[in-house]
Amino acid sequence: MIVGIGIDVCPVARFASAAARQGLLERLFTPAERDSSMNRMAGRFAAKEAFAKALGAPSGLVWTDVEVRKDDLGKPYFACEGTVAARLAELGIATVHLSITHDAGIAAAVVVCEA
Repeated sequence: MIVGIGIDVCPVARFASAAARQGLLERLFTPAERDSSMNRMAGRFAAKEAFAKALGAPSGLVWTDVEVRKDDLGKPYFACEGTVAARLAELGIATVHLSITHDAGIAAAVVVCEA
């Protein structure tokens, strides 16, 4: 059963401008997530935003309690702990599907949460 769906788009140039602010990347991303291009980080930000929407956008979620990773085949997925893991348990979510894309200066992500 689908518990939540989220989608987000992020203009890469706008994200890059915002990322220049001191401390922003540290608040949004784990050290492992900050190892990449602005395109990928914009995609990861869109993924986290879409995930928050799929979870009902509750207050108190910590951005670094969810990390966007990829498996051996390059498929993205979330690793969750703390506030995000607690919200997953609260909603009874067992499976989270994630898709990220980049094109024409836009990063976009879609998340589907299933019980």
